[in-house]
Amino acid sequence: MLVSRGVITPGQMAEALQVQEATGSRLGAILITSGLVRRLDLYELLAEQWGLPFLDLTDVELDPGLLTEHDPTDLVQAGWVPVRRESDGRILIATAEKPSPDRARTIEAAVGARITQAVTTDWDIDQAVHRSFRERLVDDATTGLWRRSAAQSARKVLYARQAWVLGLLLAGFVASINIDPVATLTVTSMLISVFFLISVVFKFVVCLRGAQHEQHETITAEEVAALGDHDLPVYTVLVPVYKEANIVADLMNNLKDLDYPRDRLEILLLMEEDDTETIAAARAAAPPATVRFVIVPDRLPKTKPKACNVGLFFARGEYVVIYDAEDRPEPDQLKKAVVAFRRAGEDTACVQAALNYWNVDDNALTRMFTLEYSFWFDYMLPGLDDLGLPIPLGGTSNHFRVRALRKLGGWDPFNVTEDADLGIRAAVLGYRVTVINSTTFEEANRAVGNWIRQRSRWIKGYLQTLLVHLRQPGTIVRGAGWKQSLSFVLLIGGTPASFLLTPPLYLIFGLSLLSPDLPIGQFFPDWVLLFGVFNLIVGNATMVYLAMMGAFRRRRYGLMLWALLNPLYWLLHAIAAYKAVWQLITKPHYWEKTTHGLSVAPARAHPAPAAVQ
Repeated sequence: MLVSRGVITPGQMAEALQVQEATGSRLGAILITSGLVRRLDLYELLAEQWGLPFLDLTDVELDPGLLTEHDPTDLVQAGWVPVRRESDGRILIATAEKPSPDRARTIEAAVGARITQAVTTDWDIDQAVHRSFRERLVDDATTGLWRRSAAQSARKVLYARQAWVLGLLLAGFVASINIDPVATLTVTSMLISVFFLISVVFKFVVCLRGAQHEQHETITAEEVAALGDHDLPVYTVLVPVYKEANIVADLMNNLKDLDYPRDRLEILLLMEEDDTETIAAARAAAPPATVRFVIVPDRLPKTKPKACNVGLFFARGEYVVIYDAEDRPEPDQLKKAVVAFRRAGEDTACVQAALNYWNVDDNALTRMFTLEYSFWFDYMLPGLDDLGLPIPLGGTSNHFRVRALRKLGGWDPFNVTEDADLGIRAAVLGYRVTVINSTTFEEANRAVGNWIRQRSRWIKGYLQTLLVHLRQPGTIVRGAGWKQSLSFVLLIGGTPASFLLTPPLYLIFGLSLLSPDLPIGQFFPDWVLLFGVFNLIVGNATMVYLAMMGAFRRRRYGLMLWALLNPLYWLLHAIAAYKAVWQLITKPHYWEKTTHGLSVAPARAHPAPAAVQ
């Protein structure tokens, strides 16, 4: 019919049939995603072929009385929606799937009445569900986790008992200072110093484990090549964007590089309702048929995890991955994730790809940022994986089993490092997270102010995650185990603590060197000062060494000397950490927007060498 109507040529149909034979995919999906046929034209012809009327749902309001018993996700997955009750008592069903007696019986059982059917597009169904369930969708995306398990949500910063504990500790400290200031400061300093030292040593040991025992889920090129297109599942890509009008066209090009069958790839571009500039830019970019727009209703908190929760409602894939607007994933990353999931058991909820930067040479800050990411994703996460410890996810390139992600409750929209929180929550609930040998390249922050905004959000999110999971310490111990719980405290708590402690340690060290006559010894015994100085030197030397390690695995040997600037880099972290603490008190759920598109480097897709396996 398509050929006879002149919609496509015989040659184009022959090519599409060849793809169908090789992949086993639906012919219609192949024609749409290859750009040969418009979605609307195809479904109008299908309606004619199936002997049913075509119904454009663009301006049709679904009868709300028919929707109350239905789950919006189920309707999207099944490809039908109830429209209205006809005069004869039948319910009109708009369907994007081929009608059959079995399908009709299933729908009639779901609606509890006889039905009559009309054909519509899958896009129409998405939009109709979005309009009709708008408040329900945004409410569940915003408060769903909090309603189901308030203790797992960062909506409330401190529980009463947590506030009481902190208050008692502060009162005890003040009372002790009044009774015996020297002893109090000595004990407090030693506790802080020991925690700082243990936290640094913990990172060092984990990174050595990651260096000695390469624990990436190493997926070979042969394994990727062995995957037949017919055996690949539908894969959903969620791309939350906000105020990214300047780079959304580049985003479309980057996603075109993904090596995955077009008819099995679903890209959901998640845009905020009030972000009219980005929406207009996305439309002007003429996205391929694999891209669908999902408009996120305007409601606080305006955060990336809330947008991802809305996107998850519409995800049809077996697996889902998150990419940021500036991301350039390696083309075979989705296929590598499929191999990794099929190797692993059902308890593996997520595989994390490494992150690195394509604009490393912009300036000193981007070089330091690259060293940090290289050590974190090429050593730290593999080490945690090897030791069976909880892995705080990176903000992008997390690949999930959709079923597991929904069981986990999705993302916490009130946590500004929803990724780290989800990784810990997965461990508590008995799921595994692993890492794979694939890299997504991002744009490193080249502006100090922009970097501090981004880093303060990350540190604030770590503090939120720490407070959330320490509300019920017994739960994390029972769910993850003692070793994993201690790792969580050292990593999620130790990281911001180390940054917060850096200025006082630097100050004491500097004063002791420059002004030895100052009466510091009146408050701290000499051995306490020596231990603090030892901590400062060992801590900085360790982090310099780890940064140098990051240069090795990526074979960026020219960055090694830049690692010597790590003490100054930590001072930037300290500024961000104190800002994070202030915002945790004043604006706990505020999402500091990172500005992208500032790099002066040419936009090369994959400029850095892959990590040595």
